[in-house]
Amino acid sequence: METQNYKVDFFAGILLVIGLFVGASVAYAVGQGLSALLADDIRETAWYQALAYLITFVTPILFFDFFVVRKDGAKLRFDFSTKPLRVYLLIFPMMFGMMLIADYTTQLIPTTGDLLGPLYKLYTEEFAKLLKSPVATIIMTVILAPILEEILFRGIIMKGMINNGTKPLLAIALSAFIFGVVHFNPWQFAGALLLGLVLGLVYYKTKSLLMSILLHAFNNLISAMLMIYSDSETFSQLFGISNEILLIMGIVIFIIPFYFFAIKKNIIYKD
Repeated sequence: METQNYKVDFFAGILLVIGLFVGASVAYAVGQGLSALLADDIRETAWYQALAYLITFVTPILFFDFFVVRKDGAKLRFDFSTKPLRVYLLIFPMMFGMMLIADYTTQLIPTTGDLLGPLYKLYTEEFAKLLKSPVATIIMTVILAPILEEILFRGIIMKGMINNGTKPLLAIALSAFIFGVVHFNPWQFAGALLLGLVLGLVYYKTKSLLMSILLHAFNNLISAMLMIYSDSETFSQLFGISNEILLIMGIVIFIIPFYFFAIKKNIIYKD
């Protein structure tokens, strides 16, 4: 695997933002065109949302590849290598612990009021549209989202910032923050920020995008199953425990594997 030394500087950052908006615009135009062609508004369907998501997130990746990486005569490549079993035995419990912490944190954000009330209503309505088709939901959240978002936020943005001289911890934090912002609502922002820290740490230490993709898919699969097959909206409701107990469980489950993964066995794989 050849080392990828592409950098994310101000120009590359602007290019990625432009790519995201171009992708969203193309997805909207496709929805309009197909709706007119079929004489039916497909934009309300889960399958269109999955297609729109694919177009929206593939576009900035292609922009970065063609206008940044290929400009220097290189090609955008990522390491998808597997790792020893002990790595999986640490990163999955660590991720699950942070999922519980994120669930607790998200519940602290109000869902009522003049500003957050209508926004939360819109947020739940969008999810309701997606849940009309469980298959489309799984494809979008468990397959497309982990692959495309990890390529963009960890593989391109985080690694590109590190290649550009940003300290690894800052790059992990910034990429997690951006990851939260693009979810465009405070509830997903909180969860995405916290989970993004774990995803960034795992990618930085293992150098394998496959690891963060698997963790991302693990989180989204559990969330999707919770939404599709359960009446519970949170882990505390699912387990029948208080939010405080949920937080304590999350911290304990997270800290133990984190200690062995990031502190005691502080091994960072080479590119």
